Amino acid sequence: MSSGGVVVLELPLGAAEEESFELEKAVCSHGLFMMPPNQWDPVSKTLLRPLRLGDSDSESVMVRISQHQWAPHSLYVRVYCHNSSSLSRQHRESVLAQVSRMLRLSEDEERAVREFRNMYNNEKKESSFVGRVFRSPTLFEDMVKCMLLCNCQTLSMARALCELQLELQPQSSSLLFVTDSAAAASNNFNTPKPDKDHFIPNTPIPQESKVSTNFTDSWSIKTDCVPADIVHDDDDDYSCLNCKTCQAADEPHNIASDYDTFGNFPSPTELANLDEGFLASRCNLGYRASRILKLARDIVEGRIQLTQLEEASKGASFAKSSNYDKLAKQLKEIDGFGNFTCANVLMCMGYYHVIPTDSETIRHLRKVHARNSTVQTVQRDIERVYGKSELWHFYEKMFGKLSEMPCSDYKLITASNMGSTSSTKKRKKKC
Repeated sequence: MSSGGVVVLELPLGAAEEESFELEKAVCSHGLFMMPPNQWDPVSKTLLRPLRLGDSDSESVMVRISQHQWAPHSLYVRVYCHNSSSLSRQHRESVLAQVSRMLRLSEDEERAVREFRNMYNNEKKESSFVGRVFRSPTLFEDMVKCMLLCNCQTLSMARALCELQLELQPQSSSLLFVTDSAAAASNNFNTPKPDKDHFIPNTPIPQESKVSTNFTDSWSIKTDCVPADIVHDDDDDYSCLNCKTCQAADEPHNIASDYDTFGNFPSPTELANLDEGFLASRCNLGYRASRILKLARDIVEGRIQLTQLEEASKGASFAKSSNYDKLAKQLKEIDGFGNFTCANVLMCMGYYHVIPTDSETIRHLRKVHARNSTVQTVQRDIERVYGKSELWHFYEKMFGKLSEMPCSDYKLITASNMGSTSSTKKRKKKC
C-alpha cells in the first residue's frame, strides 16, 4: 500500500445524545458484530472494518469508529486513505451514512429507541441491549449474514467471503477464466462448465475500483486530514491521532497491513458472476452458495429492490404491525429465506417483536429450561422465557460481557455451550 493519510470525521449524535448513546452497547447488541469484516476491540472499545466510498462497486477503505469520554456528543470515524490524504465530500458523506446505518442513528431509529425505553423502563436488570440492534452498512450484507447464521461455521464462512472480496479486486492478471471442464478439474472444482462471465480468481492482488460519483444527503462534517505518519502539534481536539486509547490499540500503524490481507464484505455485483462450485468450495458455503449467488444476481438484475424494502421498513416499531407481515411475505419468496432467516433480517430492518427461532432454539429450551417445545410452540415459549430484554441478559450471564470478550472466544457463543454456566467455563478453559 502506498503512503496515504488519515481523515478524521465527526458524526454528531443528535437525538441519540439525549438517550445517553454508548458505542459499546450499540455495537455489541447483536451477534453480527462478531462476524467479519467487523472487528471490535474490547480494549480501546472501537470498531474497525472496511467501508465503501460510494455505491456497492466503489473502493473500500478501513475505518475505525470511536467515542471519547472528552467528547461524548459525537462519534469519530478515522478513515485510512490509500493513496491520498483527503476525501471528497461525497465520500465523507457515504462513509458517515454507512456508520449511521450500522448504529441506527436516524430519526426513525431514535423514535424506536424511545419506544423501547418507555415500554421497559421498569426493567431493573442491566443489559447491553438498549433498543438498538447492530447491523451492517448494507441490507445485502445483513441478508447474507443472516443466511449464514444457521451453521456452526458462521464466523469462518463470513471471513472467507471477506478474503474472497480482496481476491476479486479487478486486475487482469489476477483472474483465471475457466474455459473447459479440464481446467475446472485442474483447480479441484467439480463444477459444470461456467460461461465466459463466471470466473475464478487466481492470484489475490488487491486493487481499488473506480470511485463513485453519487451524492448522498448533506451532513455536517468536521474533518482533520493528515498523513498517517505525521502528527502535527496543532491538531484540533477532535483528532484522535494523539489519543492514548488509539495508541494502546496500535493505531494507526497496523491498519495498512490489516487491509492488505483482509477484504470488505462482497457486494452483489462482486458475487453475481462467480462460479457456484468455486464459491461453495472457496468459502465452505455448501448449498448456501447457490442461494447467495441467486440473491446477488436477483439484486443486480433488478428482481429484488433493496431500496424499496428499506423504504417499506421505515417507521418500524417494537409492536407487531401489518407492515411486518407484508415484508415477511416478500422475504420468504427469496430462495433460502425461511422463518428463522426472515426474522433475523426483519430484526436488522427494525422489527424486534419477533425473536428468531430454529431447531437449535427448540433443543436449547428443552435442555436448559425443561420446556417441551415444538415447532408450533417455540415462538410462544421463547417469548415467555426471554420476554422483554432478558435474552441479552441471559447471554451475558452465561458468557460474561460480550463487549469484553476476545474475538478468539466468539466461537463459544453456540447453543451447545449454553447447557450450564459450569460447562461454559469448562469449555472456555480448554480454548
